[in-house]
This record gives sequence, structure tokens and C-alpha cells, in this order.
Amino acid sequence: MSEQMIMGNQAIALGALKAGVNLVAGYPGTPSSEIIEFISKYREQTGTYVEWSVNEKAAVEVAAAASYAGSRTLVTMKQVGLNVASDPVMCLSYVGVKGGMVIVSADDPGPISSQTEQDTRKFGQFSKIPVFDPSTPKEAYEMIQEAFELSEKYNTPVLFRPTTRVDHAYESMELPVLEKAPANGEFKKDTMRWVIFPRTSYNNHKRIFNRNENILPAEFSKSRWNKIENEGSSLGIACGGISYCYVKEALSLLGQKNIPVMKIGTPYPFPIDLAEEFMSQCSHVLVVEELDPVIEEELLLTKAKRNLNCQIHGKLDGKITEAGENTVVSVKKSIAEFLSLDVAEESANEKSQSPELPVRPPVLCAGCPHRGSFYAVKQATKNMKTVFCGDIGCYTLGNAKPLDMCDTCLCMGADITMAQGFYHNENDRLCFSFIGDSTFFASGITGVVNAVYNQAHITVCILDNSTTAMTGHQPHPGTGRTMMGEIVEKISIHKILEAAGVSPVIEVNPFDQKAAVEAVKKAYESKGVSAVIFKSPCIAVAGKLGFPKPSAKTVDIKKCIGCQKCIRELGCPALSIIKGEKKVEIDASTCTGCGLCASVCPCGAIK
Repeated sequence: MSEQMIMGNQAIALGALKAGVNLVAGYPGTPSSEIIEFISKYREQTGTYVEWSVNEKAAVEVAAAASYAGSRTLVTMKQVGLNVASDPVMCLSYVGVKGGMVIVSADDPGPISSQTEQDTRKFGQFSKIPVFDPSTPKEAYEMIQEAFELSEKYNTPVLFRPTTRVDHAYESMELPVLEKAPANGEFKKDTMRWVIFPRTSYNNHKRIFNRNENILPAEFSKSRWNKIENEGSSLGIACGGISYCYVKEALSLLGQKNIPVMKIGTPYPFPIDLAEEFMSQCSHVLVVEELDPVIEEELLLTKAKRNLNCQIHGKLDGKITEAGENTVVSVKKSIAEFLSLDVAEESANEKSQSPELPVRPPVLCAGCPHRGSFYAVKQATKNMKTVFCGDIGCYTLGNAKPLDMCDTCLCMGADITMAQGFYHNENDRLCFSFIGDSTFFASGITGVVNAVYNQAHITVCILDNSTTAMTGHQPHPGTGRTMMGEIVEKISIHKILEAAGVSPVIEVNPFDQKAAVEAVKKAYESKGVSAVIFKSPCIAVAGKLGFPKPSAKTVDIKKCIGCQKCIRELGCPALSIIKGEKKVEIDASTCTGCGLCASVCPCGAIK
């Protein structure tokens, strides 16, 4: 064994492998994506099967079958992916499992890279599935092993809820010696157990209720993941997840060593006996947690059930911020106010030493093919009544100025179906949808079928950059590679669209602007559902795919007339205005040589 600094997601991966996981499936979603990537590195050593599924629902169903057979399974996703998986997850809660099944749903307070601040702990309550909430990478490594054991003990899937700061934190720990996973289980037919009949669900619901209300709360009250630290004060703090680390550091900075702290590592079912013990010794409790007031509400419920006098403070009375991330600074401030401590504000001198950071809005990379795709559609539809429906991925950045080509963005796959809604509501509007290649496989195909079947007039723009770019360049069915290292037949988006009845389906290079604009016009002028596949690799993977790297472009200052059209219409970060002049220059270290700016320049100044 060797000691190394490892990322939280690697700790989760190693913990699952140490637990003997047989099958791992998931869909990329920051901050969870690295878990499967780390597991894949050890697949030959452990014999674990691993896959990127087309979406989270598929991943859960693949894992469920192996779990029915008695194999241990892991499923990974981010919090919004749990919505996609919710149908099978909810049913699995009632049907149950045989082999341990852990569903990692990584929450994203902030949110840093998500549409929502959805709280997986609430989903655990809703679906009646136990939830584990780690505070550190090392704890996550140990906790996930126990999650597999609990899953098998009670024949239930288990939710494992790391947050961004746990997933991407680093901690020093000894790397375990990994052995071959136990042999895969063998499925035994039992329709009374594995077929979800209404009567079976009714009986199982009663069993689940007893487990979650009577058995697990008592068991979790004695769990090592839930504990009370310190004595000596009637003012206590309850917390869980990464907020526990913030609380510990804040108390240390404040010099408060005797403040009772209750750490909750299993927020559902709630360890009510431990909570009663804690509240019995405290007159007031401050609850420090991120996202929803889950621990706070459970303490209020425990107070009512056990007739306790303790006063509970937190999000519900404004003592803790109701949205966004906690930090050591914010937690320190809240605790100081709770303990009535006089903490000096930063001096003006201290503040002046921290320079104000410049605003850095998100932008498409220099050389991103999506910029050319958006620009072609924009040029082809000038002065027309349009709507541009966006989706989740790099191309959401198409909403930024100067492109301004993303009027809506709801959730994965919604671009295609929302474009249909706009058309059926306003028949005279040209309706476009923008979706990436990975997202098309994940949740776009059903929308295409719906559009053809219901005779919508829309143009679907597939932004095919040959990867799942935003989450770290994972493979998908169109790349011809799997996480098991196999080379497989690429699934053709073009053929899928044609088979669904889309016509015409036009494939074009977005950097060939003349052809791209003509393709867009031909598509929207046709009846029914049309599609343009803008095909060009993400600049980050083009070299790996064998595409030569063009030389950076340069500006002929003598020819440049200072119109700045390239900057005003494209917004490429490699372009800038020469200080003190109106003319444009190109940063050679940033420019990828895509040539889009050259096609826009009215005077041929860019070579």
C-alpha cells in the first residue's frame, strides 16, 4: 500500500472497487464524471465491467439487472441526472435488489456547473431510499463500502450523495490493494419478487415504512457516521457533508473548543435517537448545511415527536444562507453571531491586499466549431422571425453576445421538443433546435420521433464535435469507443434521423461558411422536420483524432480597416483590439487556425 493525495471521486471509485463491485454504469455529469474514469483504469485488475450508458435511466436499468442476479453494482450521475433516472430508481425502491446497489448522485451547491441546486437528500426521502452523505474523500472511501453492505442487508438501493467540494477535494490516504471482484451472481427466476405487481408494491411499501421509521433510525443512531463531539455548552451546532469540515475549521479559528457538534452522515432515515440526545443537552442548535434544510426539518420533527424544548436555527429563520455554497468564511460569521462573539471585521489594509478579480464570462473556446455553426444559422436567418432552442452542453454558451443564439435552455433534450411547441403555437416562426452529439443519443432521439409523428416544421441542428466535451471528453455511441477499451461500430446520427423520417438531413463543416449557410437555408425551406449536422471535432480532441493542426492566423495591419466585424460578430477570445488603435490583432498562442474570422473579414486582412 502507498500513501498518495487522491481526489474525492477517485476515493469513491477505490471504495467501490474495494467493496468488490462487479458492474459500473453511468452518464457523464460534473462533478461526478471522474468516478467511472478512475474505475475504468482498474478494470483489468479487478475484472469490473464499466460503461458510459446513453443516459442515466439506461445506466440504472443495466445495473438493476446485474443486482437482481446478486452482483454488486454502482451507478454514477449528477443531481439533475437523477431526474432522468427517477423512474427505475423509484420502482427499485419498491422491488428491491439482491446484490448491493449504490447510486452516486453528486450534488452541486452554487450551482457551479448545473441548472439547479437540487438536493439528493430530499430525493432519498421522496423515494424512501437510504442516503449516505460523506464529508471528506477518505470518509467517502470508507462510507461507500458500508453503503454496499447496507444495500444487501436490507435489499434496497442506496443513494450516495457527495457534493462538488468532496468530489473534487484532495486528501492523503493509503491506496488499497485491489483484488479481483467476486464472481458475478447468477439470476434466479422469481416473478413474485422481480415483477412489479401492484399487490407486491403494496406489501413492500409496508415493509419499507417499517424499515425507514423503526429499524434504520435506531441503527443509524449508533452508526460511526453520525456522532456528537464535545460538551460544555448549551449552544450546539448540527451539520453534515462538507459543511462539517467548514464548522470544524470555523470553530478552530474562533477558538471555540467546547461547542457540541452533531455530525450527520446518514441524513435519511434520520438518526432520531442521537438527535434527541443532542437536543436534550442544548437549548439552541444552529444547523449548518447546504441546499435544502433537510437536517433542520428533521430536528424540528424530532423536537415535536419527543417533546423537546431546544430551539432550532438555520435556513428557515435566516441564520444560514438559503442558497449557494457555504464557505469557512460564511460559516465562521454565522457561528460567531450564533455564539454572540465579537469578531473584528477585516481591516481596510487587509482588504486592499486582495485585488478585485476581473469579470471573466464563460465563452466558447477559440476554434470551437460551435461558433461556426451558430454563425451560419444566424446569417441564414437574418431579419426572419425565429426562435433558437438550446440545450445542455458547451453550446449553451451560444447565448452569449455577440452570437446571442440561445433563446431557451431547459434541460437535456428539451431543445427539440420545445422547438415543436413554439411551432405549434406560432406556425409563422422558424424554429431551430441546437443539440450536441452526445446529448442527441442521451435524450434527443425521442424528441425527433415526436416531431416527425406530430408533423412539426422545425430544423434540428446537431452540433457533432465527436465527444462529450463539457464533462471531460467521454466517449459516446457515435465515437466508436467504449469504456472497456473496445473499438465498436459508430452509430450514425445521419442514419437515425433518416430512419425517423427527417428530410433533408444535410451534413456540413461549420468552418465552410458558404456551404453551411446554404445548408441551413435548404433545411428550413423544406417542409416538416429537417436537420443539419454540423460536423467538426472539438478543438481539444482534434489532434487525437488525427486532424492536423492549422497554423495560427495573422492580421495584415495594412489591409485591416478597423471595422472590427470579426470581433463584433464572432466573439472569439483569440481576437482583440490593438491598444490605442481600432485595428485587430490575433493572439497566436490562443488561435487554433480555424479560419472562421478570415471568412468574416470584408477586406481579406486575415491570412
